[in-house]
Amino acid sequence: MGEGVMVFAPLPQLTVTVEQVSDEPELHLHAGGQGLWQARMIASLDVPVTFCAVLGRGEIGRTLTSLIEEEGLRLKAVRRHLDSGWYVHDRREDEREVVAENPGSPLGRHDGDELYALALSEGLKSDLCVLSGAADASLVDPDTYRRLGSDLQRNGTPIAADLCGDHLDAVLDAKPAFIKVSDEELHEDGLADKEDEATIVKAAHQLVERGADCVVISRAEKPAIALLENKAYRVLLPELSVREPRGAGDSMTAGVVAVLSKGGDLQEAVRTGAAAGALNVTRHGLGTGRADAIAELVKLIELEPMESK
Repeated sequence: MGEGVMVFAPLPQLTVTVEQVSDEPELHLHAGGQGLWQARMIASLDVPVTFCAVLGRGEIGRTLTSLIEEEGLRLKAVRRHLDSGWYVHDRREDEREVVAENPGSPLGRHDGDELYALALSEGLKSDLCVLSGAADASLVDPDTYRRLGSDLQRNGTPIAADLCGDHLDAVLDAKPAFIKVSDEELHEDGLADKEDEATIVKAAHQLVERGADCVVISRAEKPAIALLENKAYRVLLPELSVREPRGAGDSMTAGVVAVLSKGGDLQEAVRTGAAAGALNVTRHGLGTGRADAIAELVKLIELEPMESK
């Protein structure tokens, strides 16, 4: 057995959000980014997480270091002089307004080599590894995912990923154990019509043919579609009140990964992922949830077989 899950999160961000809950505004400061949100949910499901990232040496990077460590994650970081990315959002009204943002600087050759070596070392000690993206996909070369994913898979550590475009193509070359992608991303890549379930199922089969063991396609407010052992299912959720629609897909990925890392079966993993995603939208914090609440919601998740055509 390994040591839980390694999350490869190349460039996490500092997130600053202003909210109006009562008469006074509130300021919320958190570590963020896809990998962080996934890691937070995996940890909430009682799976140890090692978090591998590049962090700046400036005040933003130092703040991120403190916030990540406070999450209870085992932080393994490459430090560089260029500072980390960030965003400031105003959420005092119903809509989220972007005040200012900076996704950070591209992952350079030296930083990339150091991060690869660090992630490979930690990944080989783990039960499963998640390869997550950056806020701006152009900041990380897709080949980074191809090399790291392939080297981990070949040497006994399965990988999972929630990526799209060239980065999805790259990780498919590594034969991942699990892929999560959205219907919107498939639509933008010309792989499926997001309004047509048949094309979505066809795209899922294509992803399996290209190397993925199993695939889940998230569809915002519509039931996700899962392809498990060559059988397609609609993932039916209980009806819950929505407070923050963002982050459901990352929580879904995290729930699936948490179960697979402990040797659970695919259907149990997808139900847990769906429950984690469903709970996340009832809360303001991205990648947040309670293991006990998720366990109760799992009982309400249905996998409805889809007819073969």
